[in-house]
Amino acid sequence: MRGSWERERLLESRNLSCSFHILIPCPAADTLKLLDQMIQAARIVHMDELELYFAGDDDIGPFSARNELEALNLLFKMMNKLLLTSDAVSKEVFQMLQDEIVARLRSVGKKDNAQMVSQTQNHDAEDSLLKWGEHHGVKCKLRIAFYQGAGRGMVASESIGVGDTALEIPESLIISEELLCQSEVFLALKDFNNITSETMLLLWSMRERHNLSSKFKTYFEALPENFNTGLSFGIDALAALEGTLLFDEIMQAKQHLRQQYEDLFPLLCINFPEIFRKDVCTWDNFLWACELWYSNSMMVVLSSGKLSTCLVPVAGLLNHSVSPHILNYGRVDEATKSLKFPLSRPCDAGEQCFLSYGKHPGSHLVTFYGFLPRGDNPYDVIPLDLDTSADEEDGAAQSMSTSQTTHMVRGTWLSRSGGFPMYGLPQPLLSHLRAALGCGLDESTTEADIKENDRVLLETLLSIFNPMLEDLPETDESDRESASWDVKLALDYKDLQRMIISSIVTSCTSALENV
Repeated sequence: MRGSWERERLLESRNLSCSFHILIPCPAADTLKLLDQMIQAARIVHMDELELYFAGDDDIGPFSARNELEALNLLFKMMNKLLLTSDAVSKEVFQMLQDEIVARLRSVGKKDNAQMVSQTQNHDAEDSLLKWGEHHGVKCKLRIAFYQGAGRGMVASESIGVGDTALEIPESLIISEELLCQSEVFLALKDFNNITSETMLLLWSMRERHNLSSKFKTYFEALPENFNTGLSFGIDALAALEGTLLFDEIMQAKQHLRQQYEDLFPLLCINFPEIFRKDVCTWDNFLWACELWYSNSMMVVLSSGKLSTCLVPVAGLLNHSVSPHILNYGRVDEATKSLKFPLSRPCDAGEQCFLSYGKHPGSHLVTFYGFLPRGDNPYDVIPLDLDTSADEEDGAAQSMSTSQTTHMVRGTWLSRSGGFPMYGLPQPLLSHLRAALGCGLDESTTEADIKENDRVLLETLLSIFNPMLEDLPETDESDRESASWDVKLALDYKDLQRMIISSIVTSCTSALENV
């Protein structure tokens, strides 16, 4: 509800509407000016809660790559419909708008491919997977490639346009609860200790990986021997993370999985020795299956209408990006009984095609996927545990944004409001601190009082973030060079946290010098 109210407020404050009148004929300059207004409105319509939190009142966007793709795709689809029903004169205007929309879509994330260095590597297992998929009805306009620092990915084998399908997977190849129900694992465990379908899928995968007659044998052979996620971090990597939220996240996840394993084994091996062999049901194999589902699973609405956590062979080869080509997917097409992956922005032949794994911060991606994304991730936020009593005491008089009780920060380089009154920080956080410190602004506040209030605010912010920065010393680069993969990833995450906090300290220190 708060998001809907905030979007309406932003549209009104910018004098924008969701209805537009296009004059036919219309000069090109006027048409493009109107398109800018349409894009600004579409951006606001597609803002999520995090974007609403960080956007300043004078910020017109773009707010994130995801938001820009959603906004432009909405307008692209509108132009498509209009082009189908318009006359020749109108078509000229609508085609101009659509061409400009595609040009803007093409510019989103254009640096991604340049950051990836292609490398030659044997990928027989992946090629076999593609051939196996095609034999079972997979339609694919992509091929396998390997990238330095990112492992395998998928490249467009031909130029693919907005809305075109890059990959299509038959529902019969999707590993889901519906497939599980046909297995002996399900028949054995359906009435066993209230075990969940998610846990049964883990056990099925752990077992099926070693089933030489499995329909999915080629799929399992193409999967890595080690997923190298945060769940496999060793002692040194965890030591490097101590004092960060990621340390707590990984430790809790590891403890949960270890407890889950001990609850299952050796009990299942004793009760169902023919299904759960001791040599297969080891901790390492169980952890492998957990990492498989965490790093490769997708939420899919099956043709039955049920939303399920699934493994989708071939689609798991696609790498994640904060500015992906494939943004919206996850519903099996009822007509073709297949899962389609349409493009939200163009992908040229030879260009790596990226998928969105979701709106995740770096901590989640490290823990469950084993990487940090390239480029600025708008979801890399640091939550703040602040006393909300100031909000609660006068909740009725506070605005919706001021009475926000969950506050956070992210790198100030992502903000367009570097000076007074925001200093690159989110307005809801500053409103909360101003209220808590009694530094509110109104028409009667003198210039001297404004400066004094700002000084108090900035000094308070520095008292919060300076100790956080001191707890994150800079990494010794010589340590990184000889470090193992998990230590390097831990140090990369720690460097990111330091960079975020350092940007806040720098912004506040610079502002304090000018107060």
